Amino acid sequence: MMKKEVIILIAEDDMGHAKLIEKNLQRAGVLNGILHFRDGQEILDFLFQKGDGPHRKIGVAYLLLLDIRMPKVDGVEVLRKIREDKELRKMPVIMLTTTNDPREVENCHVFGCNNYIVKPVDYDDFIEAMRKLGLFLLVVEIPVIDGE
Repeated sequence: MMKKEVIILIAEDDMGHAKLIEKNLQRAGVLNGILHFRDGQEILDFLFQKGDGPHRKIGVAYLLLLDIRMPKVDGVEVLRKIREDKELRKMPVIMLTTTNDPREVENCHVFGCNNYIVKPVDYDDFIEAMRKLGLFLLVVEIPVIDGE
């Protein structure tokens, strides 16, 4: 089981995809807390402790599953802002998107994503990809985000 204190953040505007991700991570044995954000601005407000919504807590480990195509602020811009911050840059960011354009993949790696997973269009393939992601998350070590 993944360390209890790691919170999984899902930035995904498609509610159906978000629910499938959550359900299949749980099926794979990932029992961590999961927070869902519907667009890039919501996740940035959470991470940078701005706005009226929930804010990240100091001393907690987070892992972000980040879609690229989102309203308000796209995932690549979210990734860029995270990597520019001296504390947040330690947080693992896994791009989880339908885009398999090689330029997009390269761009995300240039900005420092930890992994890039293409969401399969086929339902069963999507379920299997999320199961494998869940197994991966059970074995990785996630750094704590300190400082304000």
